[in-house]
Order: sequence, then structure tokens, then C-alpha cells
Amino acid sequence: MSTTTDTGALFGRGIAFPPRIGPDGRLQFSQGADNIRESIRVILLTNSGERIMLADFGGSLGRFLFEPNIAATHRAIEQSITRSLARWEPRITVSAVDVDAAEDDAQAAIATLRYTLVATRSSEQMRLRVPVGAGV
Repeated sequence: MSTTTDTGALFGRGIAFPPRIGPDGRLQFSQGADNIRESIRVILLTNSGERIMLADFGGSLGRFLFEPNIAATHRAIEQSITRSLARWEPRITVSAVDVDAAEDDAQAAIATLRYTLVATRSSEQMRLRVPVGAGV
């Protein structure tokens, strides 16, 4: 078995997010740790109620758009991320979520997620920009 097949079997395979067309003209797929990172983004950026057949799916980070970019909002974002991923992404275990104001944008917070891939026990990290403080 090739490494590509192994990671696909361990972590799954799905349509790449955002959807895109490859050089061969076909829809691209992702697998392995990339597929999990893409899944995390989809979960966190989907608002509850957005998916009709799965109305409570998502992290609803968009609801923080008009909240002030302060420590209390950052803690609420951390809790939302932790809860959402625990519920919707069984291929990972979240070890830490830290949210701070973005240094380059007063209307954004940066969420740093540290997690472990359940299948391999390898540690991963990703950052996500969360819009906050708009119109405040």
C-alpha cells in the first residue's frame, strides 16, 4: 500500500475545501491531515442553521462579528471552537485553543488551535482568523 492510500484510510478523503479544479480538469480531493484541516475550517466557519438537514452543525464563529475584540470575546471563541470540534470532528483531540487580537487588524482575532490526530497521535497546529469588532 502507498502512503497516500494509508493516509486516506486513516483520515478519510473528501472534496477539497474550498472546492477547486485540478490541472487535469477534475474536481480536487484532499486526504490525510490536509482533509482534517479543511474539515476543521468547514466546521468552525459554518453557522448553526446553515445546513438544513443538520441544523445544529457548525461552530458559528460568524456570530462574533459584532462583538468587541476583548478578552471576554476571545474566551467565548475559544469555548465555541473547543465544543464544536469535540462534537463534530472525531479524528482529532483538541489540546489547546488560544485566541488573541490580531496585531495587524483591530477587527480580527487569531485563533491558534493545537490538536492531536487520533489515528497517529501526531500533534498539529493551525491558525484561523475570526472577524470581530465590526461596527463596535
